[in-house]
Amino acid sequence: MKSNKEILIATSNAGKVKEFNKLFKNHKLFSLKDLDIKDPIEDGNSFLENALIKAKHGAMISKKFTIADDSGLVIPELNFEPGIYSARYAGDGATDKDNRNKVIEKLNDLNVKELSAYYVCVLVGMRNYQDPMPIITQGKIQGKVSINSSGDGGFGYDKIFYPLSYGCSMSSLDSETKNKISHRGIASEEFIKIYNS
Repeated sequence: MKSNKEILIATSNAGKVKEFNKLFKNHKLFSLKDLDIKDPIEDGNSFLENALIKAKHGAMISKKFTIADDSGLVIPELNFEPGIYSARYAGDGATDKDNRNKVIEKLNDLNVKELSAYYVCVLVGMRNYQDPMPIITQGKIQGKVSINSSGDGGFGYDKIFYPLSYGCSMSSLDSETKNKISHRGIASEEFIKIYNS
């Protein structure tokens, strides 16, 4: 990627914007809020469909190279919930804490302290809204969700997600480590490789 290239990150999620600013540190990034663009309706049936919706929407209005991220937590033993509904698992307008509490309630209902889970991220990059060959990458990190919440960093489900091979929650990792191992970090690294090839 050419340094200082202007990129729209098609999100209004402050946590995502903060992470992308570190992952794409040689570029000038804008969020939907920066450009006063409203979030589109995400009515796709998969992470990929929703990322494409967001990328097209952002590229059409901003006329900038646009990257959209659709990501979430997947818990196979809970029928792959919350999945594409991760941001609104506890209902429209739910806070991160509301969503985490719903997962904890589900674990308590099953009388278990933890369940296997993974974070997934799909990135779509579009040169313009009619781009016939968008860049598409994905990242995934395995771990467990727990009824125990810990850590002060991150956002979303990070306080209750414990990545494999790490003895702490995602929220307890320093940002540099998280950006190396996270679903978003993996997808971003692959994205940059493809873009530069």
